[in-house]
Amino acid sequence: MHELSLTQNLIEIAEEHARRENATVITNVTIEIGALSGVMPEAVEFAFEACTKDTLAEGATLEIRRIPALGRCQQCSQQCAMENLLDGCSACGSYALDILKGQEMSLIEMEID
Repeated sequence: MHELSLTQNLIEIAEEHARRENATVITNVTIEIGALSGVMPEAVEFAFEACTKDTLAEGATLEIRRIPALGRCQQCSQQCAMENLLDGCSACGSYALDILKGQEMSLIEMEID
């Protein structure tokens, strides 16, 4: 389950930023996970509690924003929603799509004290 290592890295990054601000606690963490990222939001939620134990983020709440995937067709330049990497263009049917968003996993914000 790669979500465990991703969550551990997320907490390390959050702690690093919190310490730079002389914070003693992280109360909330907000992340974005793209639909095509290969990351299961439920697994991140499950790992979050274990990964925050004995850290500045212990007891923090986790907010996950799910980012839908969006592609642009190389043939007709239309933008279209994507459910998976094998989707074709909804306008012309071409499978030559450039992914514009939906592959990311990002720490967006956190609340500290």
